[in-house]
Parts: sequence; C-alpha cells; structure tokens
Amino acid sequence: MQELSLSELNLQIKKTLEEQLAASYWVVAEIAQIQVNSSGHCYLELVQKEGHQVIAKARATIWAYSYRNISAWFSRITGNDLAVGMRILANTKVTFHEVYGLSLNIKDIDPSFTLGEREKAKQEVIAKLEADGIMDMNKELELPQVPQNIAIISSETAAGYGDFIDQIDKNKYGFKVHHRLFSASMQGEKAPESIIKALHQILDSEADLVVIIRGGGSQLDLDCFDNYELSSHIAQFPLPILTGIGHERDTSISDMVAHSQLKTPTAVAEFIIQGFNAYQTSINDLFSNISSIAIEHIYNEKENLNLISSKLSLLTQQELQTHKAKLENIMQNVKHASAFQLASNTNRLNSIEQKINLLNPKHLLQKGYSIIYKNGKPLGRTKVSINEQIEIITAYQRISSTVDKAIKNTDV
Repeated sequence: MQELSLSELNLQIKKTLEEQLAASYWVVAEIAQIQVNSSGHCYLELVQKEGHQVIAKARATIWAYSYRNISAWFSRITGNDLAVGMRILANTKVTFHEVYGLSLNIKDIDPSFTLGEREKAKQEVIAKLEADGIMDMNKELELPQVPQNIAIISSETAAGYGDFIDQIDKNKYGFKVHHRLFSASMQGEKAPESIIKALHQILDSEADLVVIIRGGGSQLDLDCFDNYELSSHIAQFPLPILTGIGHERDTSISDMVAHSQLKTPTAVAEFIIQGFNAYQTSINDLFSNISSIAIEHIYNEKENLNLISSKLSLLTQQELQTHKAKLENIMQNVKHASAFQLASNTNRLNSIEQKINLLNPKHLLQKGYSIIYKNGKPLGRTKVSINEQIEIITAYQRISSTVDKAIKNTDV
C-alpha cells in the first residue's frame, strides 16, 4: 500500500479539484459571519439552512481589490451593506490550500438576487396575513382624536424618540399629552420579539393609543418590520397603532398593517397634536354657536315680553276707561242702585287687578322660573364663559354658581 504524507494528499486534492471543477460557480447562500480586516480583505462564513438547521457551511473570501468594487456596487443597488442574515448569489471559485483547506473565493455578487429574495419573502408574509384575514384589523379600530395616554415603543436612546418627545412636549398650542415609553430593540433579529414583548406590556397599561417609532436606518436594519409574527401582532392589537419608522424609500409590512403610517417620529407627533387642535377648534365653534343662539333667543323673548306688557297695559287702560264711563252713566241714571252697582264694579276691578298681578315677575318666580345675573346685571345678551360666576334669582333664594358647561338647548 502506497503511503502519502498529509501535504502530498492535500496537494493531490488541490490538483484534482483544479482539473475537475469549473473556473467558477454561481452559488446561493446565507451570510452567517462577515468580517473586514485592516488590509481590506473580507472574510465570510456561508451557510445553507432548512428551517433553522444548517445543512451546509463553507468559508469564503473576497480579496481587498475585489471587495471595494463589489461592496460599493451592492450597496448602491440594494441600499444596504453586506451583512449577517442576508441571502446572496455569489460567483465563486473553489480553492484548496494544503494548509488552510477548502474555501471559496468570491469574484462577484448579484445585488438583484438579494433584492428579489427580500421582496419574495415580503410578499409571502403579506399573502399569509391576507389569508389569515387580519391585514386590515387594526385599521378598523376607532382612532381617538384626543388620546389621554400614549404608549411609545422605541429605543430610549434613539434620536427619533427624542425628536418625538420634543415635538409632543413643546407643541405650540401648549397641549399636555401624557405618554409612557415601553423600551424595545428596534433593529436586528431580536427586534420583533422585543417589540412584541412591549405590546404585551401595553395591554396591562391604561394606554388608548400606541406609537411605534425609530429614527430611520439602512433597509437591512428595517427588515425586522417585515417579520410575520410582529406584523400579525400589530394587525390584531386591540388599540390603534401609529408607525413612524423613519424610512422614505420603502413601506414595511408593519406600516401596512398599522392603523396609520407616517414617515418619521416627528410626523407622528405632529399628527397627534393636529388632532388635539382640531378637537379644540370644534369645541370653540360649538360654544360660539350656543352662545349666539342663546343670546338671540333671550333677545327675542325679551321683545315678546315687552310687546305683551304694552298690549296688556293698553287693554287695561281701555278697560278701565270703559268701566269708568259705564259707572258714571249708571250713577247718573240709576242713583238708587249706586251702592249695588259700585260693589259689582269694584269686584270686577279687583279681578282685573289680580290678572295684572299675575304678570308680576314674583309670580313667574313662584312658578319655578328664575332670573340670571352676571356682575350684578341681568344676563341679557351677555356671553357666559366656563368658570364665570353667575347669580340665579328664584322665588326663595339667591344662588351663586360657577359655569362648568353650556349646552345648546335644542327644545326651543
């Protein structure tokens, strides 16, 4: 039996591979590790997986003179640097070194393949969400116009979080907005699990609106927002969710299933503040309309009362004149019945007097009506505002009160 040294065997393997293999192969693999050393050489570990199981592994190298061009072109086309977890299509040459063993020398990488793989995975998640019937569930929730407690999912150190808080707390209208941070990792493989954990914590809080924000980043950093588990949790969450993830070129699946998508954390803050402002404007308009209607109604009623008072005065005078003439005629023509006639007319006058007395405001007060004064004067056409002091006069009391609500009277 022929004996070989290890170096002789390795050289024979090297020679056989060089003779039998093609100059290069296009290989699909996932980057498990990547490192660029000070000399500019890039060292990778490539793997193939079935589920979470690694079924193949190989070392690979991109020499410095090739790496500069390959990485620059890849970044320009995809918007991302080569990174762990990325699936690539690489043109590789199989090399075998008698000391360092088998490795792959990468000559080129096709960026369009990586883009296609990402889009394919994204479309598969969207299709699954649609098949589950949950794609639009969060959008169907009613968005509170004036949220009282906002739950924020973000990294505490993220610039986007700082921008959001600054915009909310220093809004030009002076609105006080209550908010609470639920800290989470916002990029990388652990981000979906971290954000889902924050969502579960929010369920035990008093929040009525959820905001998911971060300050942008590379597309690879944002791939976590295309995760199915995260997207399904957002879609089915019982509170409306706003997203401001901060990327302009693409829309993540988390954006698509959220109630409302805004581009940046600052835009989310502005959206919330404008909701507050719109609500305040509508309330101010409502109070203004109520005040105008009330003043007009009081003025009309006052005019009606003045008209009735004038008519009653005239009728009373006419009635008195008529009875006075009749009385004088009776006294002249029927002197013998003067005492009887006088008593009769006296009774009629008393009756008229009673009718007149019934129109006295004191009687109106005794029937349950009241008169409202402001600053010592009848209210009249004066506007009444919240927290102002008024005095209510009833038949038996003078009541001091503070206005806390003014509601349009639709019954008159």
